[in-house]
Amino acid sequence: MILDDFLYFNEIGLYCKYGDFYIDPQQPVKTAVISHAHADHSVAGNNEVYCTEATAAFMKLRYGKNAAKALNISAYHQAFDLGGVKITFISAGHILGSAQILMEYNDIKYLYTGDYKLQLDNTCEPTEWVKTDVLITESTFANPGITHPDPVTEIQKLNDIKINILLGAYSLGKSQRLIKLINEHAPQKTILVHHRIMPINAIYEKMGFSPGKYQVYGRKLMKNQLEYVYIVPPFTFDSYIGATGVKRLFASGWKNLQVNQNDTLYISDHADWNDILQAIEYTQPQQVWTLHGDGSYLRKHFGDAIIVKLLN
Repeated sequence: MILDDFLYFNEIGLYCKYGDFYIDPQQPVKTAVISHAHADHSVAGNNEVYCTEATAAFMKLRYGKNAAKALNISAYHQAFDLGGVKITFISAGHILGSAQILMEYNDIKYLYTGDYKLQLDNTCEPTEWVKTDVLITESTFANPGITHPDPVTEIQKLNDIKINILLGAYSLGKSQRLIKLINEHAPQKTILVHHRIMPINAIYEKMGFSPGKYQVYGRKLMKNQLEYVYIVPPFTFDSYIGATGVKRLFASGWKNLQVNQNDTLYISDHADWNDILQAIEYTQPQQVWTLHGDGSYLRKHFGDAIIVKLLN
């Protein structure tokens, strides 16, 4: 029997009382299962963390000794037990080391997707699927009016821009994906990288996911118009709002983060409407629980065919 209260939100985060652990808690807890290393999913200061090797490496880079008192690393498909709940990490395809969290309890399977995408990304492990009784899916873009364009077509837009480009992107995951895409589909560009992105790239390379050619940014270089693409994190991008001699672009699936109407770069690391429908088809759940967005469109789409419960 599916337990309606198997996962629920309290003031700290998403809690499983049956195994006494939190998933991606927003505050430090005794036991946390972390899906991936983006800061909104992996806070510092937890007592005990369970995650993949790459997630642990990124957390240690960001938080140092405060990453957790104990980091328990598990490979994909390597099951472990927490309080009687069997847990297995399944690749989510979001960023390097990102994991869906399969939880099995009393012969019922609950699959928490975390953030995921279905688009090809050669800088992280591809998305995998397993059948489940309950699919707990992010619904960031769960709107039939939202479909993500082909990332190759989007990155090829850079070929038509002949001046230097200031390209805003999140340091972890998006920057490495952009470097790879530019190397493959706009190879005449020279990629410069903000110094804060460099140690993240080093982890990618150590784990066998090199994004390709790039070099650390130098101020003198950008004074020349040699089709440089300078990739910077959001805070730096915002501080360069008055930059001259460059085309400013921000890579995101969100319309409100596009900085001009004529030149957009819609590259998202999340599932869109069609991806979520595919995820449901692949996993064949009896119920779909949604979080991190509005699941009301899914409830309307499926009607009584699948029970859709909104967790947030």
